[in-house]
Amino acid sequence: MVFLVLTLLFVVGPIVELYVIIQVSHVIGGWETIALLLIESAIGAWLMKRQGRGTWRRIQTQLQQHQLPTKELVDGGLIIFAGALMLTPGFLTDLLGFLLLIPPTRAIVRAALMRRFSHRLGSGYRLIGGVPGRGFGPRGRAGDVYDTTGHEQAARRGELP
Repeated sequence: MVFLVLTLLFVVGPIVELYVIIQVSHVIGGWETIALLLIESAIGAWLMKRQGRGTWRRIQTQLQQHQLPTKELVDGGLIIFAGALMLTPGFLTDLLGFLLLIPPTRAIVRAALMRRFSHRLGSGYRLIGGVPGRGFGPRGRAGDVYDTTGHEQAARRGELP
């Protein structure tokens, strides 16, 4: 199955892209086709930069609120993937890249990816000192109070008066 997907991606994909580029060049001309591909790439780079900045701000906001920015990280990965597609010469890859840069269509792809990989990600994972786990900070329910000085544990052991 993986071999079939890779064959389609790396062999059939470029052949189809070349065919589309040749057909477009027959209709509008060779130099115009090259100019159109360059313009599409420039617009894609601008969109990628704009969408990437917005996603970066949302990631920072989530982290400041002590939450793992799961959706935002998936969005960031999709934006990077869209940028790679935009750098690949061709109309079909540019179209797919543009679709991933538009927030409503990216949300559909993000939801499908998160459904597909939710069993691997687990549910409710947050950071504990930079390590994946439950909750932000020591393990426990939200709102629990923890003695970070160690006095409580020392008192239990009888080490404090």
